[in-house]
Amino acid sequence: MIYHHLFDQVKEKRTVRAGLIGSGHYGTAVITQARYIPLLEIPIVADVDPQAARLAYHHAGIPDDDIALCDSRSDAIRAMESGKFVIVEDPMLLMDMPIDVIVESTGVPEAGARHAYQAIQHGKHIAMINKETDAVIGPILQHLGDKAGVVYTPVDGDQHGLLIGLILWARSLGLEVLSGGKARNNECIYDPEARTVACGRAAITVNESEAWALNRIPEGEASRYIPARRETLASLPKTSNSDLGEMTVAANATGLMPDTPPLHLPVVRISEIPEVLCPVEEGGILQTSGVIEIVTCLRATDDAGLGGGVFIVVSCENDYSRTILTTKGLIPNGRGSTAVIYRPYHLCGVETPISILSAALLNVPTGAAAVQPHVDLVARSNCELKAGTTLGGGHSDDIDAAILPASPIAEGNPLPLYLLTGNRLSRDVGADTLITQEMIDPPADSLLWSLREQQDAHFGLKKNLK
Repeated sequence: MIYHHLFDQVKEKRTVRAGLIGSGHYGTAVITQARYIPLLEIPIVADVDPQAARLAYHHAGIPDDDIALCDSRSDAIRAMESGKFVIVEDPMLLMDMPIDVIVESTGVPEAGARHAYQAIQHGKHIAMINKETDAVIGPILQHLGDKAGVVYTPVDGDQHGLLIGLILWARSLGLEVLSGGKARNNECIYDPEARTVACGRAAITVNESEAWALNRIPEGEASRYIPARRETLASLPKTSNSDLGEMTVAANATGLMPDTPPLHLPVVRISEIPEVLCPVEEGGILQTSGVIEIVTCLRATDDAGLGGGVFIVVSCENDYSRTILTTKGLIPNGRGSTAVIYRPYHLCGVETPISILSAALLNVPTGAAAVQPHVDLVARSNCELKAGTTLGGGHSDDIDAAILPASPIAEGNPLPLYLLTGNRLSRDVGADTLITQEMIDPPADSLLWSLREQQDAHFGLKKNLK
């Protein structure tokens, strides 16, 4: 890591000030870790629940006497100047405050659009934790930030931000990235003697006739084992829509594309990843190279896991270089033609300060320099839905997410999942139906929708066939 050298080379020696919007689990970690970083302060937090913001400051060791609840810009500035940590309910107050970076951590698509857009208009850098907004309009927000001379970046600490960095690093070395993705936080813990598999709070007993599918995958047998595992473990908790949302952001930043819209979502041991997530001609299950994916780690109780981390499967043309990859620590496939590089952790807000400091001090994102709308996260009903139903977002039980090539908002086109959030169906929708533009009552005044239309026009998106 060379960040400390880069930060030391900044001529203007100063402390970066960032304002946080949304003090949930992730945002709280940004606040707590900033207390140990001399270059960074989080002197102001906006939250519709002031008590949540107060609790976040308490977790950082800040007593009530040092916290001020303010309802105007002038009061907030006076409090900051007196050394107080400030809480406001109105996020727009942050836009005119003496801070360098807005950290958006609400997880609300519409709110994220409004906060990011206004921050750009007010000359603030954006550290975008809010993947729900990023998955819909990240490309246009980055474009607007570039025009305004500010940085818009996903963040280190969250899986999509870390995956983007890992892919860019590998490509800088001239490695071919065959696939890349994240691991679910839930892992499948397998006890072969009891023939039980636990995933989170759920557990099943595997029939003796099915247990073979949980054995280590032999070379070239991935296409037989992976479907069998899927069937055997079908009753365990599934991958969430929000997991696919993170991979949508990563796909738009890196150009990795889904091999199939719902993804393969294999259950694999770490050592099986290079055997499975490579093209079929190399013994894997992929029909092409350059694929985005999500895995569930399969392991024994005493095995190391993936920790909700990220991975890439790489190859290189030169035989000598490939020998180095597969003999100096990387796990290869059976043919020695691919290898997995993985990071078995993501430290959420504890790592995010690097992205904040890079934006403010170096004027660079920790994500990709140019993001394109390659894909959309879309929604398919998994049950019958009635007209007037208000749809949820990434954690909805009545819709399943998929990743499709991006298409503009137009009749017959699938709508991005997070454009659906909080909006109502205009008609009855049958089970297993892709939700398209004409099925939704569009909101009367939505900046999220408006910016998406601007993104469609700017990048020249054309209608795609379903």
